[in-house]
Amino acid sequence: MEKYKLVSDYRHDDRLKESFNDLAIKTFGLDFRDWYNKGYWNDQYIPYSFVQEGKVIANASVYKMSIRINGEQLKGIQIGTVMTDEHYRHQGLAKQLMLHIMKEYEGACDFMYLFANETVLDFYPKFGFTRIHESEFSLDLTASPIQRQQTSVQQLTVEQDLALLEDYAKNRYIHSSMIAVEQNESLLMFYCTLVFPHAIYYLEELETIVFMEEEEGVLNIFDIISLQPIHIEELLANIVKDSTQKVVFYFTPEFTLNGMTATIQPNDDDALFVLSKKAILQGNFMFPLTSHC
Repeated sequence: MEKYKLVSDYRHDDRLKESFNDLAIKTFGLDFRDWYNKGYWNDQYIPYSFVQEGKVIANASVYKMSIRINGEQLKGIQIGTVMTDEHYRHQGLAKQLMLHIMKEYEGACDFMYLFANETVLDFYPKFGFTRIHESEFSLDLTASPIQRQQTSVQQLTVEQDLALLEDYAKNRYIHSSMIAVEQNESLLMFYCTLVFPHAIYYLEELETIVFMEEEEGVLNIFDIISLQPIHIEELLANIVKDSTQKVVFYFTPEFTLNGMTATIQPNDDDALFVLSKKAILQGNFMFPLTSHC
């Protein structure tokens, strides 16, 4: 590996940051510029990259996570943005980066984890990671007494409502003690700017922001962000439509409702792998989607 230089934590280096972004666009179709130009790239997110002649050719990043699981506060290291330029593959670069990160953070966290797609499901077990299946939490509205109410639901945009979004991201109330991510402002703004810019809605009377999309009678709720505890029945009554037959939650709900089920749901497109000395994730759970890096 001597011909490649290993660099990290270069968020203030514009040249490397641009090269990192170019590789992310080629690999994932994700353009990080709007996110980091607004100042959301903080010291929680650290890329580890092999560089040749000023160009990022391979990368694996860590995100330092503060996670509450069953009431216990844990330090997690989430690994993400694992990518290698197509001209430098099959040289073991991703393996070297993984080994470096694991050694670097071995005694600095309670566990490490990542999400992988179907092309690399056999890769991470080589490093001791274990695949754990998450659950889908859903609500069958035909078995639920929730009645739709007429209220004002405003669609937000990053361009016009940035201050409001930043305030809620920074000061959000943590709804779940079962599994929740704290100090997550940077990642939430990543999802606002890059992932769900057209799926952000504000219920002013309830002082709540919801990331959601409905498709063919299924309302997908990706996150609920409020500054205080919510009454889920009231919230749902204000966002479901006459056409809504099912609600799917992309996090672990603290609440239970009639018609609600939790089903272990293997997902090869977003498979969870965990490296931990003890079992910390059991039963039905789902990491909040908006905490994936």
